[in-house]
Amino acid sequence: MAAKTCDVVGIGNAIVDIIARCDDGFLTKHSLDKGFMRLIDAGEAAELYEAMGPATERSGGSVANSIAGLASFGADCGFIGRVAADQFGGIFRHDIRSLNIAYTTEPATDGTPTARCLVLVTPDGERTMNTFLGASVDFAPGDIDRDLIRSAKIVYLEGYLFDKDPAKRAFREAAKLARTAGAKVALSLSDPFCVDRHRDDFRALVKEGTDIVFANEKEITALYEVNSFVEAADAALQDCEMAVLTRSEAGSMIVSAGETIEIPAEPVSRVVDATGAGDLYASGFLFGLTKGLSPEVCGRLGSFAASEAISHIGARPETNLLKLAQARGLLV
Repeated sequence: MAAKTCDVVGIGNAIVDIIARCDDGFLTKHSLDKGFMRLIDAGEAAELYEAMGPATERSGGSVANSIAGLASFGADCGFIGRVAADQFGGIFRHDIRSLNIAYTTEPATDGTPTARCLVLVTPDGERTMNTFLGASVDFAPGDIDRDLIRSAKIVYLEGYLFDKDPAKRAFREAAKLARTAGAKVALSLSDPFCVDRHRDDFRALVKEGTDIVFANEKEITALYEVNSFVEAADAALQDCEMAVLTRSEAGSMIVSAGETIEIPAEPVSRVVDATGAGDLYASGFLFGLTKGLSPEVCGRLGSFAASEAISHIGARPETNLLKLAQARGLLV
């Protein structure tokens, strides 16, 4: 078995986030459903970008954000995700490597631009995401860094990427490779939209290749086509070892064989931007797991990290999470 030099290796979309504030009227004018993610093409991305107000550009992607959060906790991490050989691809590579995250994916030269997500944040902190998947959508088994996968304690897969058949094959191969190397496999369901599009394939991946599922209430009930959160949690346990289920201000629930743990949300004075709350929750939870901490402490670390994410614009931490968690007595 390979030496475990990485705590967590993530596989996901390599995206540059373009974040701007707007009011509800802007969403209505552009026929955007508040709080949801939709996929757009290059033309729509250019149109919406022109209409948006002043924006901040920074590297993103759901699992990439989680890996950035883990790095802020002091974890040794890697990331696998496809970018193009263009300006946005250069931004992504620079940003993730600047965090001391192992990133070896070669930029694609096939002409498809690097992915970007236009994030519109309303005054209540809710985010509406418009995603052009660009180069990332062509992720395939050939993009997997097998040595990096073998080096991981946990391999974390992003549901947003689980779309085209080559990416599905890549996920299955990565999950099999990880388990053969003695790693746990974690999966984020990412969005109800993703679940509805690929429910059968998601359920097969959860049942056959996943140890830990991360989902919110809408995602987990969509996966199992039930109305009750409790029913969905019970169904998840038939398929995997642990379900980590977030419920926004209602906190989270961790369900594993023989126990259900409820974790309150970490109080915050004001929600500035909800972007990345789930991503950073996963950072805290996975960091705790790599340190052998109990599910309850992992959940508390997740809630803490999520609270930092929603206290500012953008999905990546602006404060060193390890030092902040130590100052609050969550870690020694």
